[in-house]
Amino acid sequence: MSYIIGLDVGTTSVRSCVYDVNDGSFQMVKQKEVDQIYPKPDWVEEEAEDIFLSTRMCLNEAYDKVDGDVIGISLTNMRETVLCWDSVTRKPLYNAIIWQCRRTKDFCESMSAQTKRLIYDKTGLVVDAYFSASKIKYLIDNVPKVREALEAGRLRVGTVDSYIIYRLTKGENFVTDVTNACRTMLYNIHTMSYDDELLKIFGIPREILPEVLDNDKVFGFADFGGNRVPIAGVIGDQQSALFGQDCLEKGSAKVTYGTGLFMLFNTGDKICHTDKGLISTVAYKVDGKVTYALEGSVFNAGTAIKFLRDNLGMITSAAETETLARSVTSTNGVCFVPAFTGLGAPHWKSEARGLIYGLTRGSEKAHVVRAALEAMAYAARELFDIMQQASGIDLDFVKADGGASENKFLMQFQADQLQVPVKVPLNKEATVLGSVKMCLKALGLAYKGGGELLSFLPETRDDETYELWLDAVKRCLID
Repeated sequence: MSYIIGLDVGTTSVRSCVYDVNDGSFQMVKQKEVDQIYPKPDWVEEEAEDIFLSTRMCLNEAYDKVDGDVIGISLTNMRETVLCWDSVTRKPLYNAIIWQCRRTKDFCESMSAQTKRLIYDKTGLVVDAYFSASKIKYLIDNVPKVREALEAGRLRVGTVDSYIIYRLTKGENFVTDVTNACRTMLYNIHTMSYDDELLKIFGIPREILPEVLDNDKVFGFADFGGNRVPIAGVIGDQQSALFGQDCLEKGSAKVTYGTGLFMLFNTGDKICHTDKGLISTVAYKVDGKVTYALEGSVFNAGTAIKFLRDNLGMITSAAETETLARSVTSTNGVCFVPAFTGLGAPHWKSEARGLIYGLTRGSEKAHVVRAALEAMAYAARELFDIMQQASGIDLDFVKADGGASENKFLMQFQADQLQVPVKVPLNKEATVLGSVKMCLKALGLAYKGGGELLSFLPETRDDETYELWLDAVKRCLID
């Protein structure tokens, strides 16, 4: 019996899954939450050591569970998050700065239009605090321990994948993959390499950054009591979901509902630029060939449900939202824009703030909960429309995954808004499954699992409510 352990290091939790190479069965073994830290408004951090220890715990539990040989470990992770550590002690020098963190927004906004255009042309990315480069610059400029390590030649900086691999391989491998590298704002997606001009703009030495590998390579070996297991199939979480959902043909698309909402549209071997607020990104690189994608990144989606639960106490679990949403026929005019950390695609407004709009004396808890769910569908529709316009391709369907894809009310409402079928895999672990499939490819093995889908067909669409939501989005901007 042979197995692959899939690791998913997400924004608020780490998960491990086990894939049986022989029969294609797949199951989650362990999930461990990671606490977020908010030192100041708009700042979001996590303890780097907590991220690693949680990952190691999930990995060990999965390894101990299997009755057979573990032949590979795959890894998918939240992107853009930055970690820094000492190359000798392998210990972190500062908390992880999470992708949601907005501390560098003023620096990003201060850049000239010419510089912003240069960065976009090279990287496909809108200049924003979301991406990694300004976070790295902040660490070098503001954290004494980081500066000391840099001067001593011991500083290592990378995204989550680099840090986890470095720790698992006991410092033997300082590497990343193309899908994480292309989110740093330092990586040229035309030349597929770090760009000297970009490194100079941000004041970042090339030697502190990891080597970039293709997704279907072996990234190192983790040791389990003398048993060295290859780490392969490393890929950023949203690209992993695209691969896991088999969106491998040009014109195929998926939307993932997680902490944020992310829609990726496969554009094949072509980089598709647009001035409508979407970014171009590397989808994956296998067999030496690069596949690109258009992406729309919405910073807050599942966070709206957590806000209703943890901050307002309207619900005790996410599962309640479907019943509450169905208990009313509409939101009764309530609109929810969860811009807790600003607006991402297609607006890219750091100064935006969340808004619940349209409340009256007749508003009830169910109206607010339904509005939070509808907001996800509206955000996806906004991206969907732009992607079709930019690519000139009409999409026949969209695949959906992530925690909120289990909400049948949302999936039906999403299909109604997009006016195309929304297909949801019965296997809810599409993100980690993509990295497992990539690991199999790296090891020269075939994937044996099924691809059963549950389809939601479009019925009616209320364009008026969508227009009301778009108006609410405009209202949440702060002058």
